[in-house]
Amino acid sequence: MKHKSLFLTAALVAGISSSPAQTLTPDKMLGRLNDSWPTYSGDYTGQRYSQLNQINAANVKNLSLAWTSRITSGLPSTGGRMSFFGGPAPIPTVVAGEGNGSLNESGSTSRSSRIVCSAIIWDGKIYISTPDNAWAMDARDGNILWHFVWKTRGGTHTGNRGMALYKDTLFLETPDDYLVAISAKDGSEKWHKVIAPFNEQYFSTGAPILIGNHLLVGTGNDLDAPQALTSFDPETGAVQWKWYATPQTEADPALKTWANLRAAKYGGGPMWIPGSYDPETHLYIIGTGNPTPAYTSQSRGEGDNLYTCSLVALNVDTGKLVWYYQTSPHDTHDWDSTQTPVLVDGIFNGKQRKLVLQATRNGYFYVLDRTTGEHLLTSKFSPTANWATGLDEKGRPIRDPKKDFDIAGSLVSPVNAGATNWMPPSFNPQTGLFYVTSEDAYSMYYLTETDPRGAMGLGGKDELSVGLIGNYLTAMDYKTGKIAWRHKYPEAGGWGGTNVGHALLNTAGGLLFTGDPQGNLVAYDPANGDPLWHAHIGDVSGPVQTFLLDGKQYIIVGATDTLYAFRLN
Repeated sequence: MKHKSLFLTAALVAGISSSPAQTLTPDKMLGRLNDSWPTYSGDYTGQRYSQLNQINAANVKNLSLAWTSRITSGLPSTGGRMSFFGGPAPIPTVVAGEGNGSLNESGSTSRSSRIVCSAIIWDGKIYISTPDNAWAMDARDGNILWHFVWKTRGGTHTGNRGMALYKDTLFLETPDDYLVAISAKDGSEKWHKVIAPFNEQYFSTGAPILIGNHLLVGTGNDLDAPQALTSFDPETGAVQWKWYATPQTEADPALKTWANLRAAKYGGGPMWIPGSYDPETHLYIIGTGNPTPAYTSQSRGEGDNLYTCSLVALNVDTGKLVWYYQTSPHDTHDWDSTQTPVLVDGIFNGKQRKLVLQATRNGYFYVLDRTTGEHLLTSKFSPTANWATGLDEKGRPIRDPKKDFDIAGSLVSPVNAGATNWMPPSFNPQTGLFYVTSEDAYSMYYLTETDPRGAMGLGGKDELSVGLIGNYLTAMDYKTGKIAWRHKYPEAGGWGGTNVGHALLNTAGGLLFTGDPQGNLVAYDPANGDPLWHAHIGDVSGPVQTFLLDGKQYIIVGATDTLYAFRLN
């Protein structure tokens, strides 16, 4: 029986592999989100707005489960599918990596089986990833076609945001700081390259972004270390250019915002969430993270600490900075501004403008001109945010030093995890509204180490949660900066910023999909936030996505270790 099962599995994989493949070339990624999902946000705008409308407000009540597929990380991999003969069907597994396998997490309950990625959906296949792992699935039934395992040297395994696809090659970032090129056909490794020095405690959790012949990869590091965005050649893995988020030489004009060159060189600014791309200007717009040391900022000087906690626009061909806008000058709370920037063409103050919208961890919402970086609007999307005394002439919040971490304690909102975090927002051109998952909460912020030498990176503080007001699905009017409506989620405790995948998806069918803290996948009316349909699937950990296959629209979402697919019955 076992041999017959192996034979049938091999035949199935061979049959799929031999069908004509539709390779993903860069020109096919310039359109708007439609039948497939070829990049992190679906398309380059970051809107997560699909033009599919087969599933709509009138028929969403008929949305039913089509299939589920459970993943199991680590070595060996047995998967969760069953063979025709009643036993587990063996999944073709490819093993690579520089480690010995002893540090790999295994099993469906490990962090490395938790789905938080945006899947790549192309040519009838779904490609998903977790730390050290990647899988290919048949989009029709969730059957796992192959499993790739990277033998890790260790590192931070908080999650993996997804992969990139170029022609017939997938690209995966690993926690031990490699960029790995994987065959989309069979999961075999083509090559791997170093992203950043592993012995300096960098970690790589982001999704690479493919633009033309540039593969853009960011870094993370919670210690005091230089942070860079690197452009790799997707064919060879050769480095094309590298842009650092903080000054690395005396010639950099941003150095005047730091105490000295040493403080700047090791000043942070990680880029761990992908940005968005404007093909007309060739600008890649991405958010940068917090400066370091994060909480004891004396060694950074009293300046703004550019270009941390900023939106930056880089020429995708050269890596040169074109413009920047800092959303949290001289941040002292670890409020990254890495949240997905959303590109919108729309009317602002009576004029047609090319805009970029961003809701950041600090509780503020920003509207800029994306061609020049000109500031147009700042407002709060979290009404409880109390850390700023007002806005300066550039529309930037003015930090209140009394709301820094203090030995006696300081009552601050947002909490350290932020008013929002990594979960992608969405924009609906039908309603003209920007949607974001948000939290209103307070904490007492305590300083536990006054010597910056003992408070490197994220050290030297403590935080005590003292009040959750609520978790919300929040809709913002970008023209006015006002909250259009808020849907308060059922009480389920604070989400803590990193553990709940309340990423958002809008569709042309008049639907807004996301998860809630009680384990439901929900379809809302994007005009007013009224719930229209839901399915209880457990911990909704991943972004909601959609695609069209064989004339049928699917909605997929990850819940812990299982991918769920829905379609109309």
